[in-house]
Amino acid sequence: MSSYSIKDNTVKNILICFLLISLLCLPAYASDQEIPSIDKSGGIVIVPALDKYRNIRQLKEGDFGGYLMVYFKDETQCAYMAVSPDGYTFTDLNNGKPIFKGEELAEQKGVRDPHITRGPDGAFYLAMTDLHIFGKMAGFRDTKWERPEEKYGWGNNRAIVLMKSFDLIHWTHSNIRIDRKFPELGDIGCSWAPETVYDEEKGKMMVYFTIRAGNGDCHMYYSYTDDDFTRLETTPKPIENLEGIDGDITKVGDRFHMYYVSQAKILHAVSDRINKGYKSESDRIDPETVDTEAPNLFKRLGTDAYVLMYDVYGARPNNMGFSETTDFVNYIDKGHFNEGVMKGTNFERPKHGAVTYLTRDELKAIAKHWIIKIGLD
Repeated sequence: MSSYSIKDNTVKNILICFLLISLLCLPAYASDQEIPSIDKSGGIVIVPALDKYRNIRQLKEGDFGGYLMVYFKDETQCAYMAVSPDGYTFTDLNNGKPIFKGEELAEQKGVRDPHITRGPDGAFYLAMTDLHIFGKMAGFRDTKWERPEEKYGWGNNRAIVLMKSFDLIHWTHSNIRIDRKFPELGDIGCSWAPETVYDEEKGKMMVYFTIRAGNGDCHMYYSYTDDDFTRLETTPKPIENLEGIDGDITKVGDRFHMYYVSQAKILHAVSDRINKGYKSESDRIDPETVDTEAPNLFKRLGTDAYVLMYDVYGARPNNMGFSETTDFVNYIDKGHFNEGVMKGTNFERPKHGAVTYLTRDELKAIAKHWIIKIGLD
């Protein structure tokens, strides 16, 4: 054997050893372990836990320097995000394409009615309806609805989607079947439009949403979640004395303002307790003459003005409407999206949305992640 052959074999053996060591050092995943996956078109990552992304900090109004809107579209049954540095002009983060895909997140392969808020830990809490209203047309089921419409009514979905994030990129995800988790509630016809608010008295995030028994009347219920926002820990209880849907709760001073929908118009109620004692006013709040739903209230940072946003779904085509108030008695009509002071630079006609707040650094970070320009320094 020549000296060249001996040297060649030695090099081969060394390379094989290095390869084996490298393989042994790679991270291992058990077959039943959830492996984080990225939705490349949406720009988010679903993770099993948020420990490494946690940054617990109670944020105040002075910390914020921008706005975040979530909304959905009937065409896709998916959810979207848009941002604004001033609360007037919003830019969609994914250039009008879904960020949260209903097909991947929901039992019915569709999501609707997204709501987002900030918790005392600084995290973003996102809740959505699990429902695809065009499921048969999309090939996800053989019937118009999952169950007979004459018995369970329009939609007849039973699940809600809960997601949590600290950076708007890494998210946990849970899908909760209300009827299975809480069989004591009876034969649920629907569970719709979940929203989340922090209950200071309980020290818990409270999810409240509409439940319909069979094909009967709708009522708003509330339940408390675990800290990870992955499950409901208490049996949902009704918010008494309110007949309606699409509730939206905001604490202003020492009072809670509830905007909700009854007979396709926006109404207002006030209480000194977060989930009881609401006294409703009879006058319609929104200035529309067609059907509306999905009220959401947000404050204009640095002012005493609050903006009430609502879905004008009775318009053709549909749009968002806005009214502004400083005293919760008098409201100024601010028009419709892209038809008044509220603008979208790369999208139009969002549906059933909600607005929360961003720090200036968060605004810059997500603008960079999704490669958008929003006029920041």
